[in-house]
Amino acid sequence: MIHIRRSLVGLGLGAALALSACAPGGSSSTTDESSAPAPGAVKTDAAALGDVTLTVWDQEVRGGQEKQMSTLNAEFQKKYPNITIKRVSRSFDDLVKTLRLALTGADAPDVVQANNTRSQMGEFVKANQLVNLDPYAVAYGWDKRYPQSVRNVASYSPDGKTFGSGSLFGMPQVGEVVGIFYNDAKLKTLGINPPKTWAEFDAALATAKSKGEVPLVLGNLEKWPAGHVFGVVQGRFTKADDIRKLGFGQSGGNWVTPENTKAAQALVDWVDKGYFNSGFNGQDYDPAWQGFTKGQGLFLIAGSWLQADLSAAMKTDVKFMLPPAPEAGGTAVTTGGSGLPFAITQKAKNKDAAAAYINFITSPEAMKVLADNGNLPVVETAAQKAPDALATDVFTAFGTVSEDNGLVPYLDWATPTMGDTLGATLQDLLAKKVTPQQALEALQKDYGDFTGQ
Repeated sequence: MIHIRRSLVGLGLGAALALSACAPGGSSSTTDESSAPAPGAVKTDAAALGDVTLTVWDQEVRGGQEKQMSTLNAEFQKKYPNITIKRVSRSFDDLVKTLRLALTGADAPDVVQANNTRSQMGEFVKANQLVNLDPYAVAYGWDKRYPQSVRNVASYSPDGKTFGSGSLFGMPQVGEVVGIFYNDAKLKTLGINPPKTWAEFDAALATAKSKGEVPLVLGNLEKWPAGHVFGVVQGRFTKADDIRKLGFGQSGGNWVTPENTKAAQALVDWVDKGYFNSGFNGQDYDPAWQGFTKGQGLFLIAGSWLQADLSAAMKTDVKFMLPPAPEAGGTAVTTGGSGLPFAITQKAKNKDAAAAYINFITSPEAMKVLADNGNLPVVETAAQKAPDALATDVFTAFGTVSEDNGLVPYLDWATPTMGDTLGATLQDLLAKKVTPQQALEALQKDYGDFTGQ
């Protein structure tokens, strides 16, 4: 995820994520048990830690995301006036670009949101730049509140080689699910019912185009957004377990299959039929979805992180749905998982204070603040009251696809280089610079080089 990110790992996928490959680059040093404080040395009484200033880097910059972080930071400092939060909030892209260098500097932040990918968190773990949180998980009960499937998304072996198991190196706040936002008012005007099957979705796109509407909104200048669109379409044709092998970088998968070819061809067909907004490959992500809030387009394939902003702008005119069930039958398959976890850097001056902060912003009370501001809590979701109709749609969709084991990982998590490969390849595919076969062969090469296949 990578989303707004994002790219993120799917929830409810079990603990068997034996991914055995090294993250490239970084320091030659490796994390060992010394990176974690001794269990008896953990101090959980934040009020007794003396005067502390914590520098926190996050990427919660959009409306609902920014509100929940500002609220929680204010409440934390009110409860613990001895701890001052110095917040640095950056866009996802800026955070990814600057975090690697920041962690090696003399003034490294204390707490950071680190993308779960091997090229980010995995490499930071390998370079001994993040704190092993296992003792804090026991002390604060995170190992009881957070299901193993959620903790897996921020777990690595101490040497950074294995992803999805081992020790905990971060704590996420939010869940994520990619689905289909639609302008319900426009659907009604066009006489279209919300599609329940892929055939109905195809018909809705054709009807919208014939009546002068833009069927699909996409801003793909940053390249990663097309990965979310492809992930949804891939679930139409490809089995969830096959997608998981590819997304987790597990051996035994294959990009060049008839099912993935159908998915790639479907994107090309949408281009050929003029279903996307004009110039989508050269438009930024944010202006594209912001245009959707102003009545441009009928459908927006995107993630739950846009929920609060879309609801604020469109009120009851916008709704959210999971993609239809695969053509082969079964339940919906779509990309999803957790937001970027919060981690403690090895250069944090007071790691106990940093852990107390993470505990506060991931507590049951924090989950309510997240929900109140239109965000999707990654745990205890069912206990929260959605703040509006769109949030209800998203909360319900996340719960349904999680329970049905339909969440699959973000595809750019597969290898340390897959983010760049996937983004560039899909942008070229949508620009018709490469064929579906050539696109899939490029993805297979990246995946195959990593897994040794």
